[in-house]
Amino acid sequence: MNWWKKLTLSSVGMLFLVLGEGMRECRRFRVTHYTPGASEKNPGSPAERRIVFLSDLHNQVYGSRNDILLEEIRKQEPGLILIGGDMLIGKKNTSPAHALELIRRLPEIAPVYYALGNHEQRLKNCVEKYGDVMHYYRKELTAAGVHFLENESAHVSLSGRELRITGLALPLGSYEKKHTPVTAGKIEKLAGPSDGTCYQILLAHNPGYVAAYKEWGADLVLCGHLHGGVMRIPGWRGVVTPQASLFPKYSGEMTVEGDTAVVVSKGLGTHTVNLRVFNPAEVVVIHL
Repeated sequence: MNWWKKLTLSSVGMLFLVLGEGMRECRRFRVTHYTPGASEKNPGSPAERRIVFLSDLHNQVYGSRNDILLEEIRKQEPGLILIGGDMLIGKKNTSPAHALELIRRLPEIAPVYYALGNHEQRLKNCVEKYGDVMHYYRKELTAAGVHFLENESAHVSLSGRELRITGLALPLGSYEKKHTPVTAGKIEKLAGPSDGTCYQILLAHNPGYVAAYKEWGADLVLCGHLHGGVMRIPGWRGVVTPQASLFPKYSGEMTVEGDTAVVVSKGLGTHTVNLRVFNPAEVVVIHL
């Protein structure tokens, strides 16, 4: 066998290996734990305060009615559950049933606060195209006890620690490759100023504007959107964004920069490109 045939067979074998791993990772998730560390507004005792952060489910199902995912969340014993958006899919004739089955049961475990992603915003903004899916979805979840934060904030006490949670809903244009820059001033105009007196959490679906989130005054930024970069280079970072930008700085990790911790979830589901390579889906647990 000449070298060309060997190379071809090796390449085909590697391709099947990668595709097989990608399909396997699309059907499983893991739990990732992060501890932002102590600060003036977040001193000590991280084991006492657990926050589960969910993002980018995209109607994925783990077990009947998402029972496997629900039980894993319950097992973490969180005091708070935060949702970073894109739990459903913003397409015509797509039911939100799988997301509803999971999320409407989460308030049985802990208080739930939900910020919109671009898929929820698309459904909300384009009623003539998608119908009243988002209205129905939000109505059902609100009735179940879920708190939506759409450029709004809520003060929460978690094991004696005062937190302020702000849900940021940026204009849909900010998700495009060519967009008007997002600044701290724009965030303040949309969602109001940050709170300098207690620990400020910002739920911001898009991790493309971390510099603005830090300048605005977030102590902890929770993002999603990039699905971990679809494929990850082990020990480094994700490969590609939904806008086809390569090697995004923030794609599926925790980064501490000065007084701000930035956590980007790899998400729980996929859409359009239904593939993950060295990039397992995840439930994120934050220890404060």
